[in-house]
Amino acid sequence: MTKTLGMAVRFGAGVSLLAVAPALAAQDQDSESFGFEEIVVTANKREQSFDEVAISISAIAGESLQNFAAGGEDIRLLSSRVPGLNAESSNGRVGPRFYIRGLGNTDFDLAASQPVSIIFDEIVQENVILKSFPVFDVERVEVLRGPQGTLFGRNTPAGIVKFETRKPTEELEGYFRINAGERETFGAEGAVGGALADGIQARFSAIFQHRGDFVDNDFLGENSFTGGFDELAARLQVNFDLTEDFSALLNIHGRTLTGTSALFRANVLDTGSNELNDNFDRDTVFFGDTDGNPQEYDTYGGSIRLEWDVTDTVSLTSISAYEGAEGFSLGDIDGGNPTGPGFIPFQSTTQDGLDNLDQFTQEVRLAHEAADNFFYQVGFFYFDSDFTIRTSPFFVPDSTVRHENQTWAVFGQFTYDINDSTALTGGIRYTDDERSADAFSGAFGAQLPTIELEGDRVSWDVSINHILDDSLSIYARVAEGFRAPSIQSRDVAFFGVPTTAPEEVITSYEAGFKANLGNRIRWNGAVYYYDVSDQQVTAVGGIDNSVQLVSIEEVVGIGFETDVEWLVNENLTFTAGLAWNNTQINDPDLLVPVCGSGQCTPLDELTADGFAIVDGNPLPQAPEWTANATIDYHYPVGDSEEIFLLADWALQGRTNFFLYEAEEFFTNGTFELGLRIGYRWNDGQYEVAAFARNLTGEDNIKGIIDFNNNTAFVNEPRIIGVSLGANF
Repeated sequence: MTKTLGMAVRFGAGVSLLAVAPALAAQDQDSESFGFEEIVVTANKREQSFDEVAISISAIAGESLQNFAAGGEDIRLLSSRVPGLNAESSNGRVGPRFYIRGLGNTDFDLAASQPVSIIFDEIVQENVILKSFPVFDVERVEVLRGPQGTLFGRNTPAGIVKFETRKPTEELEGYFRINAGERETFGAEGAVGGALADGIQARFSAIFQHRGDFVDNDFLGENSFTGGFDELAARLQVNFDLTEDFSALLNIHGRTLTGTSALFRANVLDTGSNELNDNFDRDTVFFGDTDGNPQEYDTYGGSIRLEWDVTDTVSLTSISAYEGAEGFSLGDIDGGNPTGPGFIPFQSTTQDGLDNLDQFTQEVRLAHEAADNFFYQVGFFYFDSDFTIRTSPFFVPDSTVRHENQTWAVFGQFTYDINDSTALTGGIRYTDDERSADAFSGAFGAQLPTIELEGDRVSWDVSINHILDDSLSIYARVAEGFRAPSIQSRDVAFFGVPTTAPEEVITSYEAGFKANLGNRIRWNGAVYYYDVSDQQVTAVGGIDNSVQLVSIEEVVGIGFETDVEWLVNENLTFTAGLAWNNTQINDPDLLVPVCGSGQCTPLDELTADGFAIVDGNPLPQAPEWTANATIDYHYPVGDSEEIFLLADWALQGRTNFFLYEAEEFFTNGTFELGLRIGYRWNDGQYEVAAFARNLTGEDNIKGIIDFNNNTAFVNEPRIIGVSLGANF
């Protein structure tokens, strides 16, 4: 009853913020002198109007990301702020795991394959460490839902999160923003760019984020023990307009992080309950080791994009890129000490590190506007990755696994305008993928046999887009994508052997609409159904404390997503998004171990050996609902000054944490609220503001470790602070 009442009050707080919209909408209601600007997206690797693309897309402007990121948040800030998107990590600020329409992978291994691809400036960030590059100086984020295998290749069956950074311009321009808040949180971000010489433009941008160690260790009696971080990232882009028809864009970037991995907290759930108990204190841990869950990572890379307008209708693009990374994370996995809190069967501290990651990609594509009503593009893609993972369990010697992966593909896509209102788009891609793993097991003290996997697949999509009138378009799409075969070798460090999974194949059907109502309301929506065969998931923890790849015979999903943007008047903008998703495992032979602690209450039927029959269960980390809303209001107080208010709210519905279901291991109705209030002057050039992230101080469980005790990790803390910014 208490939890229900509390959720009602918090839900009401969010709704109340949204309810002020009509009261604030007092000016120029009938004015048609303003409206939305056209949204341009690059979902098809060329600039198109949002309404012309027959894909379910959400686009977020870079300014919105800056608001969400105040207080030191990382790339996970996107979670639930886009309909159908979830993100979490048990590796702190690195190794994020993304889920779209319920499809993802809970595997925490640094070599884990994910079905959601992260792409920065057309460069795939395949490894989970690369996926965590800080978000700054971004022009736009596009979230593409559903299989994207034709243009973006394997390992995109769920979709793509695509970042487009701001590019160099001829005009001198830039910005800076600094913020400071609770828990010794400090951030600074800025960029400057313009012409260096005739035909040469550059842009340099950087971000620094800091938080002090705010978590005490009561077991060791040490204050300010852990929880902080220092992160610095920078990007330099130089554009060369070498001739009227040929240009080159150079991108060099890097990042260094010293901080804290996820803080695991022992026995913060009682048997039979999924609510945090009195063992949980956000500002306190009871770790038995003295390390404090340290984390250090460096990433670096560069790319060169060459564009040649061969003729007025033919263009050739080449993108060559390199990405590198190295570092480690250490975790007190049991989350406690020999005396508790609660019963902890044994102590467990593990360190995982990434050694010398090298990723090289090359893409060449030719685009041809063959006729007024016919466009096509064809291309070639190559990918090569090599890295070593080192695992240190500390009770046996280190284990190392070297992972190598080579992929090549050829692809093509066309768009044919059947008439002025209807366009047909189709694409096809052939991919060949090879990967191997060479493991040395410290537990066995031996080199294990090399694991080699190979897969090749044709992926495709067909869609039709029809413009009913100037305000409404509808579309339908069918697509097939796949995830390449995978290797999971982490168990070699714990007296186990590698496990593998064959390629995963998805067939997806969706239909949707995109509406512009009076140039003041944008409303988009889609319904979908998908069927996945041999879905790769990871059975983590349980009574045998294993990390094993599992192939599910079939997974089906059905749902919808919708979002609306309403320009109420010249001073007030309102947005909202909603997604419902239902996933179901169809595999009567799939059995997984349940909690090893004996402190959970499984809801599934168990075999005589105590394994759960998970047939019919939802996928893990697949929220049934996600919802979000924002208010952007500014009130003029002079010729060039204004007061502004920005509020954002994100909710996540029932979410199961494991393949099996238990009374303890799910959440329902978690949410976070953000607020920013400030003053702008000189026509918006300068601003000062107060902000709050996680304003109500919600303690939301993001994940569970079930092999030793009821250990959990939670969301980011509340940060209240002030910021100062300027544009020039």
